[in-house]
Amino acid sequence: MPPFQTTASLLALDLGTPKAKPTALAGPQFEASKSLFVAVDGLMEIGVWECTPGRFTASRDTNSETCYILSGHVSLHGPDGRTEEVRAGGMLVLPKGWRGEWELHEKTRKLYILHQDAG
Repeated sequence: MPPFQTTASLLALDLGTPKAKPTALAGPQFEASKSLFVAVDGLMEIGVWECTPGRFTASRDTNSETCYILSGHVSLHGPDGRTEEVRAGGMLVLPKGWRGEWELHEKTRKLYILHQDAG
C-alpha cells in the first residue's frame, strides 16, 4: 500500500522563485507554483499556485480545474460578459472548454486540482 502525503500549511509552502506570467495582459505579473500530487495515470494533478495582482487570459481547452482560494481576491470574466468574484475561502470550478480572464485584485494563492478528460 502506498504511503499518504501531508502538507501542513499551504499558505506557508515555498513555491520557489516567481516567474513572469506569460498570458498577462498588462504590466509585469509574476507567478509560482508547486505540484503536490500527480495521479499515476496522469489524469489529475493537485498543487498550489500564487500570482501577483493583474489580469491574464486563461483557457481550459484540455482539462477542467477546481480551485480553492487560500488567500487573495479575484474576479473571473467569462466570454459571455459574466463576472464572478471569489475571495479567500471560496471555491470555483472551470469546466473543460472554459475561456476567459482572471483579474487578481491582490496577491492570490490557490489550491488547484486539474482534471484531464480520460475520454
